Amino acid sequence: MSRARRTVVRGLPVLPSVILLVLFLAGPIAYCAYIAFTDMRLTGASGTHFVGLANFRQAFSDAGFRNAVLLTLLFTVLSSIVGQNTLGLGLAAVMRRASRPVRTVTGGVVIAAWVLPEIVAAFLLYAFFRREGTLNAILGWLHLPSQNWLFTLPILAVSLANVWRGTAFSMLVYSAALAEIPQDVAEQAQVDGASAAQRMWHVTLPMIRRSIGTNLMLNTLQTLSVFGLVWAMTRGGPGDRSQTLPLFMYEKAFQDSLIGYGTAVALLLLVVGALFSVVYLRLLRTEV
Repeated sequence: MSRARRTVVRGLPVLPSVILLVLFLAGPIAYCAYIAFTDMRLTGASGTHFVGLANFRQAFSDAGFRNAVLLTLLFTVLSSIVGQNTLGLGLAAVMRRASRPVRTVTGGVVIAAWVLPEIVAAFLLYAFFRREGTLNAILGWLHLPSQNWLFTLPILAVSLANVWRGTAFSMLVYSAALAEIPQDVAEQAQVDGASAAQRMWHVTLPMIRRSIGTNLMLNTLQTLSVFGLVWAMTRGGPGDRSQTLPLFMYEKAFQDSLIGYGTAVALLLLVVGALFSVVYLRLLRTEV
């Protein structure tokens, strides 16, 4: 049997998967890329015309788009890179030394927030942050000033909501990574006089660097696409003070009927995610 024929025979089992990927993944992506270069609308226009880079030029000259980019980056940094990543690592480190009942209760509470449907979590956090909500009730009981968090600090409120909902994933990743660290390494550092902070910085973090890079990449890509949580809590408001790129894209494509423009924004969001991925992949290739 010739080499080419053997290659074809070996590839036959995966052929159905390749066909499905082309039909349901590559095909829609290619069609969206085409739409981004047209003036397609939902208003029943007589035809769709190729407009080249006009949608992208319009995006970069649109103050609303620039505002959405800045808010998306702020939302991602606060809720994913700083919030979920740091809190997940802290919980994993604490639970590693905690008693079994504490681990069980803490893990159950954190994971319960993660497995809740996004819309349910959004309404729970809306009830927590609203003017007559739980947070202001607690502040009033402590005789501290309250405020309408969803009006005065909307991007912070939705960022904290995303931290509450998504920290469980980081905790599980870091729990598995910390369990792989040889116990004798940490004990030797402790014998040499290293403090807990020094052991964490000089021993633990370098040894779980690849897990940190993987967790950051997955969390960042997930956070960039968060829509339901922000939409249910603030709908991008007040005004556009919590309007991230997914909400801006939805508004342009389905409320303003500018499908071509909205799809161009979606492609730009894809580019933002790709840039983050490149940075994290470079971290993953770095040898410890």
